[in-house]
Amino acid sequence: MPYSLVINFVPQAPISLAHLSGRHVHALFLDLVSSVDRKLGTALHLQEKEKAFTLSPIQLKLNQKLLQWSYRRPIEAGVPCWWRVTLLDDDLFGQLADLWLNMNPNQAWQLGATPLNLMSILATPQRQQPWAQYLSYDALYEQALDGTDSETAQQARKLNFTFCTPTAFRYSQYDSCLPDRDSVFRSLLRRWNRYSGNPFHETIFESIYPSFFNIKTEIVNDDRSKFIGCVGDISYSILGQVDPQTIKQINALANFAFFAGVGRKTPMGMGQVQMTDIR
Repeated sequence: MPYSLVINFVPQAPISLAHLSGRHVHALFLDLVSSVDRKLGTALHLQEKEKAFTLSPIQLKLNQKLLQWSYRRPIEAGVPCWWRVTLLDDDLFGQLADLWLNMNPNQAWQLGATPLNLMSILATPQRQQPWAQYLSYDALYEQALDGTDSETAQQARKLNFTFCTPTAFRYSQYDSCLPDRDSVFRSLLRRWNRYSGNPFHETIFESIYPSFFNIKTEIVNDDRSKFIGCVGDISYSILGQVDPQTIKQINALANFAFFAGVGRKTPMGMGQVQMTDIR
């Protein structure tokens, strides 16, 4: 069952700019996992492809659409922060149950050199926090539109994405920040087929075409590398004679993007996605 968990925390000291990078956020998550199950933490660290989790950058507030991925100044001590973790493997949430159920707000964790206290973990949608959610793979598939209902037939053929943090895709030895059909949906398909237990065939993409975009490139810098990705809105349309099962599978993948993210470096805050209503 895919989970999107929002972790609220308060730093006990200022968080330096260097420690707000995806690398340090990734290390914090593995520390949390290892505190419950050291072997699991090591296994997640060693996963090379299609990792079973994604992470957002550290957030200070809830923006209307995009997430914050860069800062101009350190985060001060005592400032409430939140951070999103998604789990794609059905077993992961249960394996980490001790962490969710026995969270001690007085226990200090380390983000780089900064101690912080975890205050709460949200797993269900909140009025002021839409990034928390959980839904089984079966439910993701069953709730996906198939175009047979006249009231939602047009909606079923229009897939609206917002890339909320910089998103890029690997081609051979290099990255591309252009979200073409194949790069986006193959990224989703690989993760869906690995974790859902209900694999789809890659030929379902043949009817998908980009129909609108309002995107721009952004650069993410840390002390090791520079990452260039796109952020903003893009729509894909399903065109031509397409059977309902294929439309349903495509919509299931699109809805799965909320949990799985797309593209590269999703375990380090990149490729965070929302399905949106683009006008």
